[in-house]
Amino acid sequence: MVKDLPLKILYFKKLPSTQLYLKEALKKNTLKTPVAVVTDIQTNGIGSRKNSWISQEGNLFLSFCLSSDTLPKDLKLESVSIYLSYLLKETLNQFGSKVFLKWPNDLYIENKKIGGIITNIVNNTLICGVGVNLTTAPKGFGLLDITINREILLEEYFKKIAKNVLWKQVFSKYKIEFENNKKFFTHSNNERISLEALVLENDGSLNVNGERIYSRR
Repeated sequence: MVKDLPLKILYFKKLPSTQLYLKEALKKNTLKTPVAVVTDIQTNGIGSRKNSWISQEGNLFLSFCLSSDTLPKDLKLESVSIYLSYLLKETLNQFGSKVFLKWPNDLYIENKKIGGIITNIVNNTLICGVGVNLTTAPKGFGLLDITINREILLEEYFKKIAKNVLWKQVFSKYKIEFENNKKFFTHSNNERISLEALVLENDGSLNVNGERIYSRR
């Protein structure tokens, strides 16, 4: 169990996908919310926009679930990826990393992605998948700039989630750091959109020519 959060963490040597395993276990009622699943090796991981997340042993492959009722009351579910990604970014920062959050759910160091988060809502349950390159990185990706024990990282991350910090407090910090996003792109309706001139709204959406787009991941 994680201190201040009644969440059990299950560890495995190998799984096709922590997220698919967790969804199936919840469906069969063999696991109950809140719970987390971690594996040393993931052979068929899921990334953003249904891309695969390449597995290399020693990295973080995590999925966890929470009741959506336990989330901050001022947090729109459309922006939960930003919220949880920012808390993970803060956790890594407190150990000395220079990682930053690229809207809405990617963790970057300089100009390379080192990890990310995807979220889904199934009935009243939030299911979150996390991947971070802790020790090795596939070609074209970056590596975390600090050495950290996986179990310590998870303990601190879940303790931060358990504090149930309001969205407005998290967003006020992220809005200042959003300047780091300006040289990157995002995707909406399969279109590549530059973040250079986009406006970040208070609910976490991006204003694209008067139309708001949300993370929905």
